Amino acid sequence: MNDIIAYFSTISSAHRSLILVGGITFFWLIENTFPLFRMKYQKWQHAGINFFLTFTTIVVNFVLAFILIKTANWTTINHFGILNWLPQIPIWLYTIIGLLLLDFIGAYLAHFVQHKIKFLWRFHIIHHTDTWIDTTTANRHHPGESIIRFIFTTLGVLIVGSPMWMVFLYQSLSVIFSQFNHANISLPGKVDVFLSYFIISPNMHKVHHHYVLPYTDSNYGNIFSVWDRLFSTFTTLPKEEIIYGVDTHMAPEENNKLKNLLQIPFQKSRSAKNS
Repeated sequence: MNDIIAYFSTISSAHRSLILVGGITFFWLIENTFPLFRMKYQKWQHAGINFFLTFTTIVVNFVLAFILIKTANWTTINHFGILNWLPQIPIWLYTIIGLLLLDFIGAYLAHFVQHKIKFLWRFHIIHHTDTWIDTTTANRHHPGESIIRFIFTTLGVLIVGSPMWMVFLYQSLSVIFSQFNHANISLPGKVDVFLSYFIISPNMHKVHHHYVLPYTDSNYGNIFSVWDRLFSTFTTLPKEEIIYGVDTHMAPEENNKLKNLLQIPFQKSRSAKNS
């Protein structure tokens, strides 16, 4: 555990980039070999759009990183936040509690709120417009959503009182798990169900990408599945019935053109929910 803390306390930008690229490459190879769905699409053209949006997310996080660092340092210096108010506990338990809480605020809550607040949904909908879900979809976020998610992550760091090494560990795990549960991979049914009791499994998250309600408003988690089960937002759907996308933007010229994707938050709403 001490080695992990030491590594993430000094992790370089190059290593963090390697985790991102390595994860995409790893799951890309697996999904080509063991696909959940055999989708007929221009994989590189589709990936190009998602890679561009991934790049904008990296830029947003890089530009705003000083806020996150200052927040984490402030909580440590001032002994502020839940972790700093706990009694002395083993470091492994301290880490698990911290990661669970960061995942709740920075991922589950951020995701839930974006589905419930109409203005925020305008930005998050870009993620849902993807009709070919694969590992590159993981970071398909409008730059506006990247800012929203950064705000929630910073709020999580402040409330939880996370040291910076834990923030880097959480972000690295978040990237890998998101790539994993978006990947177009086929796991044995029983294995996927077993995993879904602890983490967000591929089949569990694919339900969230079904194109109509109420499935779109379910399975919000990113790393841990406990939050969906605890707050009754967990839903299942046979994979054979899943249709990717969002019902208001199913035309290719709407969901597969980068220029239009960037403009969607500022276009006239398509339904009462997304106004």
